[in-house]
Amino acid sequence: MEKGERENMSNGIGMKIRELRAKSNITLEELKNRTQFSIGFLSQLERGLTTVAVDALAKIAKALGVDVHYFFPTPKSQNKIIVRSFERDLIRDENNSHFIFYLLSGDSARKELLPRIVEILPVNGNEEVALYPHQGEEMIFVLEGILTLARTSGTDDLYPGDCAHYSSEEPHNWINRTNRKVSFLVVNTPNPFKEK
Repeated sequence: MEKGERENMSNGIGMKIRELRAKSNITLEELKNRTQFSIGFLSQLERGLTTVAVDALAKIAKALGVDVHYFFPTPKSQNKIIVRSFERDLIRDENNSHFIFYLLSGDSARKELLPRIVEILPVNGNEEVALYPHQGEEMIFVLEGILTLARTSGTDDLYPGDCAHYSSEEPHNWINRTNRKVSFLVVNTPNPFKEK
């Protein structure tokens, strides 16, 4: 990984949003109006207190005048049909270090679906989790641990082998309330990484 890529990874998504906002003289209120996300959620995101789905991040990127790829390192396994387990691109936001994302497609920018494996590491204490919507639909399949799927309509605990398929437009989030790692497959459509 090049020095510039390492620096981008360590800056964290929240810090990059704050820097872009300051550079463009955009207030949280203006960003709220452009994205329809609450000021509370945007503020938590900038401070690394909550996570963000790629679809929601794509909406924020558009409002700030950058491509969603700005927040992530360039994938190594571009233009591959087969991605071996040891070739998966890893995305980890330093501000939300308990979330780890593995891209499962070698050419995410050209695909309609975005398949990823997500790992949520255990955290101490009761973390406040913001719910947020984004475009499209989402399917998750639990591989390991107990995943809590939080939606405005309530919460459900999902166990290995359990699956959920829902509209991403209902505010939602994923939570690990255990002391063990949770791992699951998630597939989103539309793919926010897809080049326009």
